[in-house]
Amino acid sequence: MKTTTNHIRRFFATVAFIAGSLFIANAQTAANTTAPDPFKNIKQINAGELNVGYVDAGPAKGPVVLLLHGWPYDIYSYADVVPLLTQKGYRVIVPYLRGYGSTRFLSDTTFRNGQQSVFATDMIALLDALKIKKAIVAGYDWGARTADILAALWPERFKALVSVSGYLIVNREMNQQPLAPKAELGWWYQYYFATARGEAGYGANRNDFNKLIWKLASPKWNFDDATYNRSASAFNNPDHVAIVIHNYRWRLSLAKGDAKYDEIENKLAAGPVISIPTVTISSDFDGAAKDGAAYAKKFTGKYDHKILDGIGHDVPQEAPQAFADAIVEADGLAK
Repeated sequence: MKTTTNHIRRFFATVAFIAGSLFIANAQTAANTTAPDPFKNIKQINAGELNVGYVDAGPAKGPVVLLLHGWPYDIYSYADVVPLLTQKGYRVIVPYLRGYGSTRFLSDTTFRNGQQSVFATDMIALLDALKIKKAIVAGYDWGARTADILAALWPERFKALVSVSGYLIVNREMNQQPLAPKAELGWWYQYYFATARGEAGYGANRNDFNKLIWKLASPKWNFDDATYNRSASAFNNPDHVAIVIHNYRWRLSLAKGDAKYDEIENKLAAGPVISIPTVTISSDFDGAAKDGAAYAKKFTGKYDHKILDGIGHDVPQEAPQAFADAIVEADGLAK
């Protein structure tokens, strides 16, 4: 009887061990199984003047977040932001701007225009092509400027805004006014781009040039070569140099824009306020303007301002959790 009992105990012990092993194995498999990397599956769609390359991640029916990159960066600024948002149920769209990555002009004869309004109209065309009626929009650098313009001129299309460095809509008349020497030094590359030598130099050395900008704009960010090289491939776009050079020359009134955007530019020159719920973010890059006081009155809706110490210009890549949290907060302000 004792022998039989021992056999029974051993049998159940073995069953329990096998069941436990299978549970652990299945749990480990589940933990090691991750969703496909959306940045490795760039989608393309015709929108306005462009065939736009973009990331589309998260639930198809989730609230939409449109994330816009700057110069000299690309969609990978949001590589760590996207999963933080999709885990909360957001659908996230991250497009390559004109002149970057896989985005291409549909016609060889289209003016390679980099004035501020075209980036906004590109994004309206993209949302239309994707049949997205309303989105939260967020960005930094060129992306923040574009997001500001979208929020100011198309408030019916945007639920909330997150803007790094606040209100960045360009007034070209004000740009003609000189700054203090130390401030002028910070914009050295714009003056370089104003010359034929600068255009040739950027074309020949864009990778080294942009890596230098990364270091200058974010001196405390110890990015590695792999991180930079992942983004640098976006600068090989055949229109990249033309778009960048025109953008900065246009800002300084050294290059003309396209007359068909004059109406939009006239509205922007008036400094329109932004009425949708907004969270602005400042970092070390913003210097004396870090407190946001210089532009707070431009945001007339529900508003909050965040200060990130120790962070440089590429806020979403350097502080992805803080950036994602700002988007969730802005969404909450809209409710």
